[in-house]
Parts: sequence; structure tokens; C-alpha cells
Amino acid sequence: MIFTLIALPLNLLDVVRKWLDSIQICNPIAAQFICKLIPARCPFERTIYFFNCFMIHIPPLCNFNPIYQQLISLRLRALTYLFEVEEENIS
Repeated sequence: MIFTLIALPLNLLDVVRKWLDSIQICNPIAAQFICKLIPARCPFERTIYFFNCFMIHIPPLCNFNPIYQQLISLRLRALTYLFEVEEENIS
């Protein structure tokens, strides 16, 4: 019983990962929305100063996100699609 409760969230994460990997970008407006929605770098990374004196550096925490790689991959696919559409418009 305990193993089933532990395995359930992992299976759910696998489903979300596969769903994110299967998204096809075929609309420039959707691609722009995805690029605006998913940041290019981790928004949680900070360097804190107090009166111009370094106090602490908070490292990027996005790598602890279990679907981080899929989100970055989705953003890259959206950027690639926008680049290809722009290249077709120029030609």
C-alpha cells in the first residue's frame, strides 16, 4: 500500500513530462505566449547586498523543479518555431 502511494506522484509527473514533450508549436501567437510565460533564466536566483556589502547569494532553484527540463525544452521549441516563421517571411 505504501509503495502505491509513493508511485502515484511519480507516475503523474511522468504523464506531465510526456505531455509537455508532446506539445507541438504551430501558431506564432502561442509560441510568443510560451516564450513570455517561461523565463529564460531562473527568477529565484538572487544576490543580496546590505549597504553595498555582499551578504548572501541564493543559487538558482529551478533545477530542483521536476519538470524544469521539459519547460526549457518547450521554450526552445517555441523560439525555434518563431525563428523558422520569421525566416520564411523574410524569404
